[in-house]
Amino acid sequence: MRQALGSLLFNAGFYLLSAILAIAGLPLLVLPARLTVAWARLWVGLSLALLRATCGLTHVVHGRENLPAGPCIIASKHQSTWETLAFNLVFHDAAFVLKRDLFYIPVVGWMMRRAGNIGIDRTAGPSALRSILRDARAALAAGRPIVIFPEGTRTAPGAEAPYHPGVAALYTQLGVPVVPVALNSGLYWGRRTFLKKRGTIRVEILPPIAPGLGRAEFMRVLRERIETATRELLVDRTGDNARTAETSER
Repeated sequence: MRQALGSLLFNAGFYLLSAILAIAGLPLLVLPARLTVAWARLWVGLSLALLRATCGLTHVVHGRENLPAGPCIIASKHQSTWETLAFNLVFHDAAFVLKRDLFYIPVVGWMMRRAGNIGIDRTAGPSALRSILRDARAALAAGRPIVIFPEGTRTAPGAEAPYHPGVAALYTQLGVPVVPVALNSGLYWGRRTFLKKRGTIRVEILPPIAPGLGRAEFMRVLRERIETATRELLVDRTGDNARTAETSER
């Protein structure tokens, strides 16, 4: 009962908060993009605070020392809506690779486009890849990391989906490290459930994969690292206090 009530309060508060901030943020559509990014971080920060207050759901991030000092691509496991929100704070000023259809959502989608995220049209064939590479180069040139979910969709904890070739194209064409990321968010905020569970989501930033591997070898290494670390997070949900951890709000 407590779980259901907390989830109901979060959902109601989240949509109300989003509506208020969307209306208040309309002028940002004609202002510098950096202000839109700041608006997004405010929205996410307030949303995560609401999640903590209503559902008792928090998170910790391990492995920040594995993030390169320069440009990089962050390739993450995708289990929940949670990471599409929280990664705006976990990875500073990141540009997300996401479905282009999301850009058409009134206000919020417009903000996503304005913030310099990278839209992908999976029906466009080779031209879609050229567009992604162009936008990704622009993001890296501006000093922004790129976040991509190689599976392209949320998977249930313990499940695996094929890794799409777009991440390999970015790796081979852009010549920057790819940082694998594992997480267990699906244990607490499922992909097809209204309920949010009390607990601590763990995010594991793994050592980067340096440029230079062939496409097939890169995909093998990336998948192996992400899936192995994710399985470990799913079976080891305790012991956070025994490790050095930091919240992504910092």
